[in-house]
Amino acid sequence: MDIDMLFYEKEGWEQSYCRIAGVDEVGRGCLFGDVVAAAVILPEGLIIEGVDDSKKLTAKKREALYDLIMEQALAVSVGHVDSSMIDEINIKQASRLAMKKAVEGLGILPDYMLIDAEKIDLPLPQRAIIKGDANSQSIAAASIVAKVTRDRLCEGSWEDLYPDYGIAIHKGYATKLHRERIVTLGPTPMHRRSFLGRILVEQPALF
Repeated sequence: MDIDMLFYEKEGWEQSYCRIAGVDEVGRGCLFGDVVAAAVILPEGLIIEGVDDSKKLTAKKREALYDLIMEQALAVSVGHVDSSMIDEINIKQASRLAMKKAVEGLGILPDYMLIDAEKIDLPLPQRAIIKGDANSQSIAAASIVAKVTRDRLCEGSWEDLYPDYGIAIHKGYATKLHRERIVTLGPTPMHRRSFLGRILVEQPALF
């Protein structure tokens, strides 16, 4: 059965909301780098073929859809929270903060928000949708923008800053390669210290 990716948007339009922002984040489970959120407002009724949960798409497909979303969206914004803030306030709060920053950065104020399984601390009508990135085009579009933005940082400036850690390959996730590099070289200032406890304790087991 095909999922109607506009089901939740249609509910909003029927309630006279016309500037619906989809919001999602990526990088929650990474050991390194920012958590990155995006907010996207698409025109009412627009369908962008192929938009889906960014995790289900190839990198090439995500890049192509990213360009379409950037062309056709009414507004797009990205919010970042860095590793030191993640360590300070915890990843759940940091993800929410990145989402809030993304929404606040939109050039158009949304009148309704559809969010992937979270609540955002803003006085706007909102709905949290479990697996939102697989059930709402707006949230899926946000997941694609956030993922492409973060991947480009991993492959670009973050890789350039710390070329020995394989950031471009594993994107900051806890792969065997990444864990081994952390143990061998030590964590960088961009590693999330609160995520590294077990890895640094377990280091004899890696060899």
